[in-house]
Amino acid sequence: MAKRRRARRRKRSRALKLIVGLGNPGRRYAGTRHNVGFRVVERFGERHRIALSSRKFGGRFGRGDVGGIEVGILEPETFMNLSGECVAEALRYLPVDDWKKDLVVVSDDVDLPFGRLRLRPGGGAGGHKGLRDILEHLGGDGFARLRFGVGRPAGVRMDTADFVLQGFSEAEETLLAARLEEAADALDAVLIDGLNQAMNRYNRDIEIVREKNEEDQNKLR
Repeated sequence: MAKRRRARRRKRSRALKLIVGLGNPGRRYAGTRHNVGFRVVERFGERHRIALSSRKFGGRFGRGDVGGIEVGILEPETFMNLSGECVAEALRYLPVDDWKKDLVVVSDDVDLPFGRLRLRPGGGAGGHKGLRDILEHLGGDGFARLRFGVGRPAGVRMDTADFVLQGFSEAEETLLAARLEEAADALDAVLIDGLNQAMNRYNRDIEIVREKNEEDQNKLR
């Protein structure tokens, strides 16, 4: 009986939350709108001293502790349209108990204004090819998403695929660091407070979010 209890404790201690940032590998794509998912998880990793120092599952991977929760960070290097291959491979080998509860995917979203965040418990791919491939490989939906708004081209006609492979404007770049910080805050909230509370906070007007974050910015530090 005691052995069974110890085995259960070991299993619980190994449970892992997996955060996946979507993007394309290589210098050519590093600063593009489509790669903002990479930039969000990199900022999150820097904050918690989780280095993406391993190459596993077809991507860059790091593992660490956030508020007593074991967390893995993954950047697929399979190119955006094949992101599901990497995510499915990681879930096969990592101690993720239930990917519908323990997986968070961070992606860009052209339907949101620049810097606006949206947390969702599911809801399809919304036209995003990386999310679509993950859904196909997992054979279902139900995992959390953090969408980071990159906007649409203003005043010009441009194909969406071309737009997201461009860099941010100079004005947007001056604001981007603060927006990435807010996205990392949102991931912290998902882990510590749960998805529903995080949605209540971060799916509201961004100015309200900033005021609230100023009150408890040292919660995990």
